[in-house]
Amino acid sequence: MSNAASANDGTARGADTNQASQGRQGISAARLLDSFRTNSLIPLLIAGAAVVAIIIALLMWARSPDYRVLYSNLSEADGGRIISELEQRGVPYRFTEGGQALLVPGDQVHTLRLQLAEAGLPQGGNVGFELMDNQAFGISQFAEHVNYQRALEGELAHSIESLGPVSQARVHLAMAKPSVFVRDREPAKASVVVTLHNGRVLGDGQVNAIVHMVSSSVPELAAQDVTVVDQNGRLLSLPGGSNRDLDGTQLDYIEEVEQSYRRRIENILIPILGAQNVRAQVAAQIDFSRREETSERYGPNQPPNEAAVRSTQHSASYTGGDELARGIPGALTNTPPGAAPSPIELPQQDDGATNNDQANADDSRPPSSLRQDNVINYEVDRNVEHIQHRTGKVDRLSVAVVVNYRDSLDEDGEPTREPLSDEELAQIDRLVRQAMGFSMARGDEVEVVNSPFTQQDDTDTDRAWWESPELQSLAFTLGRYLLVALAALLLYLLILRPLIKRHTQVPLPAPSPEPSFSATVGDDRDDTGEDKALADTYELTRQKKRKSAAYEQNLKDLREMALEDPRLVAMIVRSWMTQDD
Repeated sequence: MSNAASANDGTARGADTNQASQGRQGISAARLLDSFRTNSLIPLLIAGAAVVAIIIALLMWARSPDYRVLYSNLSEADGGRIISELEQRGVPYRFTEGGQALLVPGDQVHTLRLQLAEAGLPQGGNVGFELMDNQAFGISQFAEHVNYQRALEGELAHSIESLGPVSQARVHLAMAKPSVFVRDREPAKASVVVTLHNGRVLGDGQVNAIVHMVSSSVPELAAQDVTVVDQNGRLLSLPGGSNRDLDGTQLDYIEEVEQSYRRRIENILIPILGAQNVRAQVAAQIDFSRREETSERYGPNQPPNEAAVRSTQHSASYTGGDELARGIPGALTNTPPGAAPSPIELPQQDDGATNNDQANADDSRPPSSLRQDNVINYEVDRNVEHIQHRTGKVDRLSVAVVVNYRDSLDEDGEPTREPLSDEELAQIDRLVRQAMGFSMARGDEVEVVNSPFTQQDDTDTDRAWWESPELQSLAFTLGRYLLVALAALLLYLLILRPLIKRHTQVPLPAPSPEPSFSATVGDDRDDTGEDKALADTYELTRQKKRKSAAYEQNLKDLREMALEDPRLVAMIVRSWMTQDD
């Protein structure tokens, strides 16, 4: 029972001790607060330190670098690698609100890009032929073919991403499948997906360049088998359409030809009329068709004395003289025949000779024949002509020129405008025709019109000096420093100055005690000793009143504390009693 009582007593004492320590802490905090109130130097030091800290923070804000975009639209893997590299180099970085761009100090953008490119960042998620460097030993032919295809796709994607408008690119290849049977062969095909920068587009010429680059890099891949699609799913390499017959290069060529003729016309008229008094436009019709023509012509035979002989063939056949040996070879065959054993009697002719004699005479002459064949072949004119028509030939030009009225003075000396004369317009027409190379056979047309131009205000199109980007950047920097100076001035005037004035203010002298009646009214005796005693008495009284006021204030505080927390006061008194024991 006694042990329980002693334990309870110890617990109560511990609780009283804790409460007493808390009460002492409260009293010490109140005393510290009273010391801050009575001592004006401490708030002054705290305010001065706060003002200095604020000014330093503002200066650091003013001197903060201008952040610019290092990379945008990064993948998560590339972003993590780049951030790790920046942290290792100790380079500060930020992200935009959407997290689409990585910002670094503007003076380090180009250096960091070169250094990160040396480290192979960003990788872009595409691998090139470096994939072939680390192939395992004994890899199968199928895996090697797949790695080659992946490497080729990555290299093509890197090449396409080097174009200005393209942010990212992916290439899908379907390689050709050779076969010994022609009907079973499958040609190669390719698909390209491009992600463009914000506000950028690909022209027809650029799309055709991508198509031809891919088709030239893959074996057995035709240009018509390459498909280009943007990030919005729009087919960029769509055949057909209104202007698909003319690619971007041809349209640019037409514009270049028209601008060339327009510059020729304006360059010859501006020195005469002035730069603001002539406008010219040219419309060119250009033939881009490709044609080849081959013709072969034959001319008639020329006269014999002028003809060129190609070949001559002479053939002669002569028969005559003795009878040829006939029959079976031998002595009988080689013996000439004699007279007929029974000659035929023929009737007599008018000249006394008989037909028999004539027949004998004819039979006595040896038979003869001559045959000649001459064949002469002459050269025939043959003209073979192969013509390849030029691509981009100008078929027709249409030129329109507008000339402003001439500035002149009227009879009253006021400025006015009057039209040009017919001779001047004819001269301008001739100059335009000569400058453009007018051709009647080509069907060119020229129209020169003299008309007053609308008056325009002579405003300076050049950028004003205050619109210069360099000047705006300098003004923004100076404005930040001026803002820091203004903030420092306001902190001094509103915080530091009142505290310094309060701390350095000289206390007012205490009011002198009213002189007693005996000191003010009386005879002329010497009251020096009495005045000194009176002053001492007054000082003692004032000190007693001050002590009494302090005592009353302390007593008042203790009463309020006792009313608010009487248990605390009881614990304090108990601790005093314990210390006395």
